Amino acid sequence: MKKACFIPLLLLLICSNRVAAQSSEEEAVKSAIRQLFDGMKKADSAMVKDIFDENAIMQTVVMAPNEGVIVRSASIQKFVTAVGTPHTDVWDERITFDKVLIDGPLASVWTPYRFYLGDRFSHCGVNSFQLCKSEKGWKIIYLVDTRRKEDCR
Repeated sequence: MKKACFIPLLLLLICSNRVAAQSSEEEAVKSAIRQLFDGMKKADSAMVKDIFDENAIMQTVVMAPNEGVIVRSASIQKFVTAVGTPHTDVWDERITFDKVLIDGPLASVWTPYRFYLGDRFSHCGVNSFQLCKSEKGWKIIYLVDTRRKEDCR
């Protein structure tokens, strides 16, 4: 009788430990992404630079009139410099975490957003992040977004 109760209890303990570990990793990934947006809001270029891997890629998918869909690449260094360059309005990108998928050292995150310059709405879209966990923690290795001024959910 004792063995019959012990095995299900052991399985429950193992499963709950796995769920807790996954939840902890998910929070670490979210924290890394929040660091990017907190750094943007504070105009702290060091905070922003620190969250990107040294070989990170940043792109935007836009719908251009008369050209169709265009994928534009951006320099991480130019972005980091722009964040730290004094500007009048606070860069306030408000995100929600829609999907967070993790497999070992790789995470994929989908975050719908609304971007504000100060209190003024600018645009909306979706960010798609790829992060890698190394000895330095979770770092963004790829960021691609969409941008639109209407049809924001």
